[in-house]
Amino acid sequence: MRAYLNRAAPVEPIPMLPAFAHMTRTWDADNERWSVKILPGEYYVTKGDEAVTTVLGSCISACVRDPKANVGGMNHFMLPEDKSVGPNNWLDPAVGLATRYGSYAMESLINDLLKLGATRERLEIKLFGGGRILQGMTDVGERNISFIKSYIQLENLRIAAEDMGGTQPRKVIYFPASGRCKLRKLPPVENRTISHHEQLYRESLRNKAADGGDVDLFE
Repeated sequence: MRAYLNRAAPVEPIPMLPAFAHMTRTWDADNERWSVKILPGEYYVTKGDEAVTTVLGSCISACVRDPKANVGGMNHFMLPEDKSVGPNNWLDPAVGLATRYGSYAMESLINDLLKLGATRERLEIKLFGGGRILQGMTDVGERNISFIKSYIQLENLRIAAEDMGGTQPRKVIYFPASGRCKLRKLPPVENRTISHHEQLYRESLRNKAADGGDVDLFE
């Protein structure tokens, strides 16, 4: 576990769950909590009162918690490029790749919560991202939004809040202990950096797809 304590931090960080002990936490003085920043392709789960933050362009983040079990977390994902995907064929076996990666991102987060005592019926889900910031390309954000809404409907889950679409990137701070989210729309000047990181992420997904992928869904 890497935790960076500055002089303003009045409390020691709570122990991380073993699966996330490699991730870095810093003290967020503005929100008076330890905070973990997740990048594309990552997720984080906690049983404590800490914050999870990310910056989104075309990607989607699902903030999920069980208020009774007092566990929650956030993911950050994008579908790999698949030109065969249309708005109504997410469940078509011929599509395969996009559904596998999107489902894996959701199931990884949800299954970790279930292992800690959460139940699907109690899950509170908040969705963010899916902006159109990659100019001159297909609307990756809209494809991600279409997927996550189809997934939520198929799994009979409940959306408690959402802020998706548009053209601005977003910074999201999630507090799983309370379910509260802070959302800030970022100015267009931020697009170039975010677009660059998302392009790298998309390229990594494309390479995995060419190799046959490394995603296995699980119960």
